[in-house]
Amino acid sequence: MTDANTASAPRASVPLRLSLALGSGTILQPLNSSMIAVAIVPIAIHFGSSSGTAWVISALYIATAVAAPTAGRLGSILGAKRTYLAGLGLIAAGAILGSLAPSLGWLIAARILLGIGTATQYPNAMTVVRRYADQHKAQTRSAVATLTICAQSVVALGPTLGGLLVGTLGWQSIMWINLPLVVVTGLWVSFATPADPPRPNKSSTTAFVRSLDPLGITLFLVLVTTTMLFLLSLSDGPSWYLLPAIAVSGILFTLWERRTDAPFIDVRAVAANHALSMTLGRALLTYTAFYCIFFGLPQWLQVGRGMSPTTAGLFMLPIAAVGIVSTMAASRTYGLYGARITLLIGTAALAVGGLLVAFVESSSTPLVVLLVVAAILGIPNGFNNMGNQNLVNSVTTSADVGMAIGLYRTIQYIGANLAAVVIELTMRGTIDDAGLHRTGGVITIIGITLLVGVVFSRSLRSG
Repeated sequence: MTDANTASAPRASVPLRLSLALGSGTILQPLNSSMIAVAIVPIAIHFGSSSGTAWVISALYIATAVAAPTAGRLGSILGAKRTYLAGLGLIAAGAILGSLAPSLGWLIAARILLGIGTATQYPNAMTVVRRYADQHKAQTRSAVATLTICAQSVVALGPTLGGLLVGTLGWQSIMWINLPLVVVTGLWVSFATPADPPRPNKSSTTAFVRSLDPLGITLFLVLVTTTMLFLLSLSDGPSWYLLPAIAVSGILFTLWERRTDAPFIDVRAVAANHALSMTLGRALLTYTAFYCIFFGLPQWLQVGRGMSPTTAGLFMLPIAAVGIVSTMAASRTYGLYGARITLLIGTAALAVGGLLVAFVESSSTPLVVLLVVAAILGIPNGFNNMGNQNLVNSVTTSADVGMAIGLYRTIQYIGANLAAVVIELTMRGTIDDAGLHRTGGVITIIGITLLVGVVFSRSLRSG
């Protein structure tokens, strides 16, 4: 399968100035999700207890997982640019609240605001890009590559930047650093992005609320929240009582979305769109493996190798750098050869990376070898992201792409929580070489599974 825009051989691309402006806001989510990793200990010291600090991390993931498809839906109704800018306002509010938080509870509330705000940028950026491409008969690959680099590849920069900020200015600095970024992005997007098209029907408030499918959103909120809470509980002791809530909310959500006239997530369309549903399934496994690397490796570098947080963060830079280069290479590969070849490279590299983690890395491995392994681990990130996200873009309409990308982001953060569970189970309470090797084994299994799936996928036969 190839990009629909590619198949028509367009003569132009979405302007770089547009994709860079939109991408400037999409970096806020990965930065806020990753900088916090080096700030947890100082936060616990500041508030006098480590109890509840895990929720400082989880609150943003849960809020983002729920809000991303909602933001895509809002963008299709109110306008993608308006929703994008409104999300920046929520980020600014969360940053101010977090910087001044008098208690851990207020800090968690600030992280929820940040999660909701940062969830709006990527799905609405994709909607703007698709609308521009449809209007000007332009291809979207280069714009998707730019957004992917901004929204995903910079994740590995978070620990490095966060370590420098926390070490010099205190943990509050990772909150207020959002403010200048919000101002720059807001001005850039305001001037560089085309205005939203007029709403075809300016309906009443009641009709507008109904068009958002509030019951569907509520059921989705319950389903995602209970699922992620259950996943988070697996490391300390499964909260089995959540399983009935997951089952009931899942059934009710599916039944409601199948019968309502304006569904929040058109489950019938997703089920009927085999390429989309398969892509979302691949994304879940891909992100589980990615976050096993992203969460597990820095912990092992600090505990197993005795590195400081700043040094461990610097060792993640090759993953980020190679991820950016591989994203650009994957964009070209997708344009020339389609999704199958792009994903074959990405999944094969993931399997190889898992093998290296399982059999090469140890507390006695030379540092230069660790850097090489880190660089190799950056390859699958770019190719898998470009393959999957271009597929989501090509198999959905411009009206639905925001919702689909939002759902893709939800899958991403469920994968992040699955990774946390995998790390806890494979490390078995002790972050050592044996635990890292078991984690590498899981990554290898995921990589091989994805590779076999891509080889035999019917939905990719034409790509």
